[in-house]
Amino acid sequence: MSILNRTSYQPKGKVFLVGAGPGDPDLITVRGLNTIKKAEVLVYDRLANPELLSNAPKDSERIYVGKRPDKRSVSQEQISRILVAKAKEGKTVVRLKGGDSFVFGRGGEECEALAKEGIHFEIVPGISSAIAAPAYAGIPLTHRGQARSFTVVTGYTKNKDELFENWENIAHSDTLVILMGMKNLPAIISKLYLYGRSPETPVAIIEKATYDCQRTVIGTLDTIVDKAAELSPPATIVIGKLAALGHDFAWFKEPYENKNHLQIEQRKTVTG
Repeated sequence: MSILNRTSYQPKGKVFLVGAGPGDPDLITVRGLNTIKKAEVLVYDRLANPELLSNAPKDSERIYVGKRPDKRSVSQEQISRILVAKAKEGKTVVRLKGGDSFVFGRGGEECEALAKEGIHFEIVPGISSAIAAPAYAGIPLTHRGQARSFTVVTGYTKNKDELFENWENIAHSDTLVILMGMKNLPAIISKLYLYGRSPETPVAIIEKATYDCQRTVIGTLDTIVDKAAELSPPATIVIGKLAALGHDFAWFKEPYENKNHLQIEQRKTVTG
């Protein structure tokens, strides 16, 4: 190697986009956990369980880039610049995201930035709350003879004009899963009515899915706004006839009822 090449040489790092799963740290994949254990730089958001951070080397650099809707925070462009800069230092960088990086996690945007700079990266899939939240509420997304498909959509967009694009088709999904939709729940229900969904359509909302404090409220399009008044994000909305099965299939916690005290009992999670 020439002197010129040696002096201009830049070490090549690598970025791992790791899905942290829906909340419970036990639900991260084995590969995801092993990747965290070798991180030199850990860039993480607010939906990644803090317990996972303890698996990173003690001398690793920790950079918090959590974002909340409608609140000033680190921009996506800044996050991408951090990933590129740390990789160019030759570091092993773990970008830890709640759920799955490619399901409303903006992982694609980060891959674009990394690819543009010639940075090597790897995707480690995670369990999305779109799948895990219904499962922890005892709600199948498909069921023979009742639902052959499901649709996952966001309930929040920065540009409100984009929120209900293509909803004429989305509204009639066998099972509709909506992430980040609590703030716009009344508008979502109005749009479903507009496109012909019955007020009696079952709806379930799962708050803080997979955590010990998980709560599930089950109602209909006509009743769910009042029933879910005490719930707060993060929450997953499930709409369709299968949502009603949460009454029968609840295994983690019984459905919670905050109106008229119809169902208050909640089973404690059994730990062993």
